[in-house]
Amino acid sequence: MPRLSEVLAQFDALWPPERAEQWDAVGTVCGDPDAPVTRVLIAVDPVQDVVDEALRLGADLILTHHPLYLRGTTTVAAGTFKGRVVHTLIKHDIALHVAHTNADSADPGVSDALAGALDLRVVRPLVPDATDPAGRRGLGRVCELDRPATLRDFAARAAHRLPATAQGIRVAGDPDSVVRTVAVSGGSGDSLFDHVRAAGVDVFLTADLRHHPVSEATQHSPLALVDAAHWATEWPWCELAATQLDEISDRHGWDLRVHVSKTVTDPWSSHHSSGAPN
Repeated sequence: MPRLSEVLAQFDALWPPERAEQWDAVGTVCGDPDAPVTRVLIAVDPVQDVVDEALRLGADLILTHHPLYLRGTTTVAAGTFKGRVVHTLIKHDIALHVAHTNADSADPGVSDALAGALDLRVVRPLVPDATDPAGRRGLGRVCELDRPATLRDFAARAAHRLPATAQGIRVAGDPDSVVRTVAVSGGSGDSLFDHVRAAGVDVFLTADLRHHPVSEATQHSPLALVDAAHWATEWPWCELAATQLDEISDRHGWDLRVHVSKTVTDPWSSHHSSGAPN
């Protein structure tokens, strides 16, 4: 049975904290380095529902993609929802560790997992990490389909293979256009349009696309856009991370029990339409 510090050392090898963006808040939020770890829960968001799931499972450690305190805080009072998370974690000896933008740019990383969920072949990073001589790390991925498909069919594939959310899948572009190459970026991706256009792909799949960037992007070029829910595009990484941790556990003889959270933490709860085109 490993100590928390031993598991965290493996996390830092997979997702080195120094590769996170400067604005990010990654690493260990709480936890005793000498505490034993027998069960791990992996999730996208460090919210109370996920902590309650960890309690039901008897998990000693939660690994999340999103930080709990991205911009810092002056209080962890239990009267605040984030403070309640901290109180619950400490009260029940559950550690919390975050791998965010350092997991985005990893090899393999968040966008590799997204590409895998869509059965796409990864060709290269969309925004390469200049410090990686192998050219495999970086933000987003440029991918290819095994065979061409219409934009309509590709969007249907995304709707079928990504976790269901109230938002579903939004599409900008000619539904009958042919898709051969795809750029993907887990999470918010509308800051990457210049890189996507430079990559010359047929479609860009990401999340959190806003009106003005999408409007401008569709005027720039015939690039098609597929917009999924933020949580849905990052959840496949949880399964990837679980596989990686299982392999580490087997290699070290740790016998860890690793679980992927099935709690849907996408904040949108329903979707209504007045008859807009599907």
